[in-house]
Amino acid sequence: MTENLKAFLDGKVAQYNRPEFIENDPVIIPHMFNQKQDIEIMGFWAATLAWGQRVTIIKKCKELITLMDGAPYDFIINHEEPDLKKLLQFKHRTFNDVDTLYFIAFFRQHYERFESLEDAFVPPGPLKGEGKEQAVERSLNYFRSYFFSLPDFPHRTKKHVSSPAQKSTCKRLNMFLRWMVRKDDNGVDFGIWNRIKPADLICPLDLHVDRVSRKLNLITRKQTDWQTAVELTERLREFDPNDPVKYDFALFGLGIEERWGVQF
Repeated sequence: MTENLKAFLDGKVAQYNRPEFIENDPVIIPHMFNQKQDIEIMGFWAATLAWGQRVTIIKKCKELITLMDGAPYDFIINHEEPDLKKLLQFKHRTFNDVDTLYFIAFFRQHYERFESLEDAFVPPGPLKGEGKEQAVERSLNYFRSYFFSLPDFPHRTKKHVSSPAQKSTCKRLNMFLRWMVRKDDNGVDFGIWNRIKPADLICPLDLHVDRVSRKLNLITRKQTDWQTAVELTERLREFDPNDPVKYDFALFGLGIEERWGVQF
């Protein structure tokens, strides 16, 4: 049964882990850029705004890029106070101008100190012998603490950046890490980060992936939280211990493209 399921999911990974599926997915946003920092900034923003219809998410991200003169990293590093006025009009669902301006402030202070956003996800002094799930859990908890380390950060913005400490599945952050960390030649994920390993990633767990995973008996936990994402990833490591999160392509594709588990 396990071998049959692995073969089935491997086939679905091959079907959906292809550039043809980029244009309808938020990952198209960072693919609009070549500079590493632009990829990181807009990858993070696209992942953060990834709720609702994908066509709307992509449209809003493109609007944000236009407001930053088509060059996010350059705008963030070199903008002056009057340049921020046009961003006061930006809004996507509950993400508003207050959140937008804080994101820009965070990115500016970070990139003034570091070359890559990966540094924001790597806690100082990693613990030896730390398990895979614990390593990413610690990274995400550290990132949220670091992200809100600026003085007078707006408390309303905290709802847009989750962490395992809140019992969240951290779907958006895990998706962003997949984009930045996974390495293959298929042209979807970027693989531009090296200190976080593909083997350590946790599978992004959204409504579609959760529904399909339960249908395939990959999840037994009743609630959907951080531990559920860990449980799913542990099962996927049985199929590929070095790259378990590649199966996100299969599970998401089965859910959103093939409508598995949807009640009609």
